[in-house]
Amino acid sequence: MKKISIGLFTILFFWVASINAQQKNAKIEFKSKTNNFGTIHEEKGPVSFTFEFTNSGQKPLIITNVKPSCGCTTSDYTKKPVPPGGSGYVTATYNPHNRPGKFNKSINITTNSDNPITVLHITGVVIPKPKSQEDIYPKLLSKIRLDKDHVGFTRILNTEVKTEEINFVNVSNELVKLDFELIPVYVTINVIPETIKPNEKGKIIIKYDAGKVNDFGFKINKVIIKENGVVNNKNRITISANIYEDFSKLTPEQLANAPIVTFDKRSFKFGTIKQGESVSTTFQISNTGKSDLVIRKTKASCGCTVVQPAKKVIKPGESTDIKATFNSRGKRGKQSKNITITTNDPKNPVSILKVTGVVEVPAK
Repeated sequence: MKKISIGLFTILFFWVASINAQQKNAKIEFKSKTNNFGTIHEEKGPVSFTFEFTNSGQKPLIITNVKPSCGCTTSDYTKKPVPPGGSGYVTATYNPHNRPGKFNKSINITTNSDNPITVLHITGVVIPKPKSQEDIYPKLLSKIRLDKDHVGFTRILNTEVKTEEINFVNVSNELVKLDFELIPVYVTINVIPETIKPNEKGKIIIKYDAGKVNDFGFKINKVIIKENGVVNNKNRITISANIYEDFSKLTPEQLANAPIVTFDKRSFKFGTIKQGESVSTTFQISNTGKSDLVIRKTKASCGCTVVQPAKKVIKPGESTDIKATFNSRGKRGKQSKNITITTNDPKNPVSILKVTGVVEVPAK
């Protein structure tokens, strides 16, 4: 019986000691840990709320870190130590710019309190600002505004014809007729309506015929827009496409007898070189399939890298070399260049090889 009493006394002693130790520490107590802003309007800008707290402990309270969960939220807080019984604040400011809809953000508060981490929350709903004409049509030429000046056909087969549109509005006080220069033969452009009245909206319809390109991989063209016959080289639209070979009509037998591309390596690290030096490597490309492998195209991501395939048709069981030379002239720091190899392998038509390293600039 005495042993049980002693054990209970010991537990009680340590529990009381623990409570007393906690009371002697700093202790942060917030009036509220959450705030709902309700409905706010994007055009009215940032909103703020101040979370107030007291130090109910027996030592000065120090905030060591305040970390919002995202860059849309900023904070301010009491920088000086808060004495026992004193009060302080943490202010959270939310910026609704380009953030329509509901939000729920947190702010982590780190202190020397007996509970070192406190999490605050702000919530609400952002009503997006009404869009102006400049918002809808951000690209200004001379007489018209475009909703975009780049049309991208991100993946198009060499047998496909695809269409994209650019919307525009006439912001001048006169009739406007659009014409175009530098249109490639595989692109057709139509304007609806042909003549646009002041404040009238229209469409530029761009049709891309990949079958007429006779090329693979990434293609880019700059087309000049003429307003009422006037040429301004700054008034351009960009048309890009990534062209892939169409293997959809191959029979199961043709697929079974197709070429297969393999490489002895997919990357080359040249280490550290001095600016102005050149380094070369050789990638071996092999055909482990049952019919001729054709290298359709080799393209480096930078003009500083030269790619030279030894031959473009590789018989089954044969190999060839692709020599890549990196020229570091004008380069500095870390370098990572891609070499894109396009072949007639239906399972792996596009392969990426990498050349990486560091270019060191000699001290003057």
